[in-house]
Amino acid sequence: MGSEKRRIALLTSGGDCAGLNAVIRAVVMHAHTLGWEVFGIEDGTQGLIERPIRARQLTLADVSATMLRQGGTVLGTTNKGNPFAYPMADGSTKDMSETIIEGFRTLGCDAMIGVGGDGSLAILRKLAQQGNFPLIGIPKTIDNDLGKTETSIGFDTAVSVATEALDRLQPTAASHDRIMVLEVMGRDAGHIALAAGIAGGADVILIPEIPYSLDKIAAHIKSIRENGRNFALVVVSEAVKTVNGETLMVSFFGGQQRLGGIGHYIGAEISNLCQAETRVTVLGHVQRGGQPSAQDRMLASAFGVHAVELIRTGQYDRMVAWSNRQVVDVPILEAINNYQVVDANGSLVKTARGLGICLGD
Repeated sequence: MGSEKRRIALLTSGGDCAGLNAVIRAVVMHAHTLGWEVFGIEDGTQGLIERPIRARQLTLADVSATMLRQGGTVLGTTNKGNPFAYPMADGSTKDMSETIIEGFRTLGCDAMIGVGGDGSLAILRKLAQQGNFPLIGIPKTIDNDLGKTETSIGFDTAVSVATEALDRLQPTAASHDRIMVLEVMGRDAGHIALAAGIAGGADVILIPEIPYSLDKIAAHIKSIRENGRNFALVVVSEAVKTVNGETLMVSFFGGQQRLGGIGHYIGAEISNLCQAETRVTVLGHVQRGGQPSAQDRMLASAFGVHAVELIRTGQYDRMVAWSNRQVVDVPILEAINNYQVVDANGSLVKTARGLGICLGD
């Protein structure tokens, strides 16, 4: 295909993260060089469900360099309400897929670029197949659990924030003879905890991929104290379960439940076993917000440009990815079907063990 004038629909879906605005900027800027139009869909698929459709044309005036520095997404996003079983006011659910497809067609767009994680991309792909419209996926997830890409937008910033938290917790831990427990995000995978724990000099890293023993954790911390150090740093992924296999959850408005509470559980257990003062910090959404790192800005820019190029050359049902220091693209289905948790025998786990970090096993 050539570069005849085209119209692209662009949306961000799922949880927000740093770097989304850099993607939006890159898509609009490269589309402009081809003489194309970009329509931003507001609040993900929700913008295509509502009538009138909530979408707006994005021009160069909308995407100044300031966007590179902005957290969140100027288009808005949603991570609730599966459009194939959309929750209605009366408590029932309704399939809104045809409403979304009709909304896309009403905009007169030739293709869609969807920025999301594994769940969002699976839903968008199902919609694209049902509606027979071209789709390109861009991976974003602070959990870094999408397959077929070495990293996703938002991960580097989340790790940087968690590492900075450890940098700030260490001096106060040393000043007060305390054990500091930091709970970080990670819905099912421990990538943030492992990377930040190594970078931040943690003594203990707990991730859902590796079973742990409280006695082994306590013994490791006691040995640190016996060797003359009066503090310890513990990083735990929110997806880690209790020793009894219980997944700790927190309830929110509207009945939503999210992972949370394992940090306080681990802190209390360590305090009892080590007879030491502990403090727990739950980092939460701080990892999602704020300015994106340079790495995330670069990655987002490269992904946005490549996504437009895939449309220009007529290559659809693809997800852009990062491999061997360059942008590539893979089938969306392969990416979402190859869910990537931490490899318990991988390089970073071996690095942690080589540094004498306790992984609980």
